[in-house]
Amino acid sequence: MSDEPQIPTHSPVRVTPRSAAPPPRTAPAAAAPSGRWLPRLLVVGLVLAALNLRPAITSLGALLEEVRTGLHMSGGVAGLLTSVPPLCFAVFGVAAPRLARRFGGAAVVCAGMAAIAVGVACRPFAGGTPGFLAASALALAGIALSNVLMPAVVKRYFPDRVGTMTGLYSMALALGTSLAAAVTVPLTAALGGGWRAGLGVWAALAALAVLPWIPVVRDHRAAARPVPSVGVPSAGAVPSVAVPSEGAPAAGPRVARSRTAWALACFFGLQATGAYITMGWLPQIFRDAGVPAGTAGVLLAVTMVMGVPLAFVIPRVAGRMRQQGPIVVALGLAGLAGYAGLLTAPAAGAWLWAVLLGISNCAFPLALTMIGMRARTGTGVVRLSAFAQCAGYLLSIPGPILVGALYQHSGGWTAPLALMAGLIVPQMAAGVLAGRDRTVEDEA
Repeated sequence: MSDEPQIPTHSPVRVTPRSAAPPPRTAPAAAAPSGRWLPRLLVVGLVLAALNLRPAITSLGALLEEVRTGLHMSGGVAGLLTSVPPLCFAVFGVAAPRLARRFGGAAVVCAGMAAIAVGVACRPFAGGTPGFLAASALALAGIALSNVLMPAVVKRYFPDRVGTMTGLYSMALALGTSLAAAVTVPLTAALGGGWRAGLGVWAALAALAVLPWIPVVRDHRAAARPVPSVGVPSAGAVPSVAVPSEGAPAAGPRVARSRTAWALACFFGLQATGAYITMGWLPQIFRDAGVPAGTAGVLLAVTMVMGVPLAFVIPRVAGRMRQQGPIVVALGLAGLAGYAGLLTAPAAGAWLWAVLLGISNCAFPLALTMIGMRARTGTGVVRLSAFAQCAGYLLSIPGPILVGALYQHSGGWTAPLALMAGLIVPQMAAGVLAGRDRTVEDEA
């Protein structure tokens, strides 16, 4: 891939005629060196960004009991806290397409990583629940913007490798998720036992993710400036062509008119409901069953780490299939088995249930892959990604709150787990519809 300015075929270059023209002068090749390092830097940036899309959430899940005690939260407020991520994803994700058109996708992802770093760094210093929620919202806003734009960045820069690149950053996302779940509790103990240090340490990883995006943003801004074109120079005028910027507005489909877009939004929302309930409450489920806190965190890590290999394999397999319904059904059945196990023998079969729920959670990379496959153009992918994720996350908001309320009022996990298992059925139905071989451009 090269950044050298390309002259659009539809934009005529005006040249002042001269009687005796010197030999044509070529455009400067200053952007040529970036063509060698830019793809590699983008891969590094995508991986580091993906690593930061969940630690702010799963590190909190591992220490939720300590945070509840330290901030004097009730079960209902803690349930609200676990619903903040999808709420922020829905609210801030809406702005992603407009910001991408204005500033470019790379610049927005870079700003998102900075927001994550600042929010995660400030969160431990909150003196109460409102401040904790505000700092969390800042970090989650950065995650939301990056969530929406990652499929579009992949579609733009790696159009012939959508499945592979989606699998790569999905694998990195799962790795970051599981890493935070596994090491937050022992890291907290190593840092003195305070939950504030255990949560704040993840700001360093987010700050690291900012670095590779800075030269990418600078490169795009340089490429977007008007540059001399290939042509005949004149005495009174210099021909020029403006290189379209990464975020240039373009016409796209009205995805809200597409049945596939709505099915994908429902599938995304239902899988997000299960994922955030799992990330927020699974350690507590195991702890209430008699599993030690450290082991409960490791079990959550097992659930999350299942996405590392599967998040790389599933998008590649899905990308070769005309319809992704069979994968949707297989993942849903794994989730049903995992919830059934938690209902009947949560401690005895804890490791197996963690593995099965981890397999079920791989509906997330499958949804991202289908977003890239259900639209033909980069603009269509941005709009479909924003629509499916924002509508989906709005749909997922009540789930964690309801689980927290059911847990508090029933005093056990039977009712919450029955609810979580019941949501798998409509998730499979919506996924089968979203996995049909069609695009939103055809329907909208």
